[in-house]
Amino acid sequence: MPESQKTTVYLDAADYRRLKAIARARGCAPAQLVREAVARYAASEMPSRRARSVGAGASHKGDLSERAEELLAGLKRR
Repeated sequence: MPESQKTTVYLDAADYRRLKAIARARGCAPAQLVREAVARYAASEMPSRRARSVGAGASHKGDLSERAEELLAGLKRR
């Protein structure tokens, strides 16, 4: 297991009983279930990563798509 950080979590008594029952049925410790649940939640809440190149040439002008024809008109075909 990678390096761990110890923390304390207070659970409702009924939730803790259910957690222990699930852990017993799976043959693992309740702490393992908590770690798995936290890992899933944290992964689902993380913003998706973008490629570093996305936005590298950003003009910071909000009307670029509206002016596309005008901007492209100055280009000549070879």
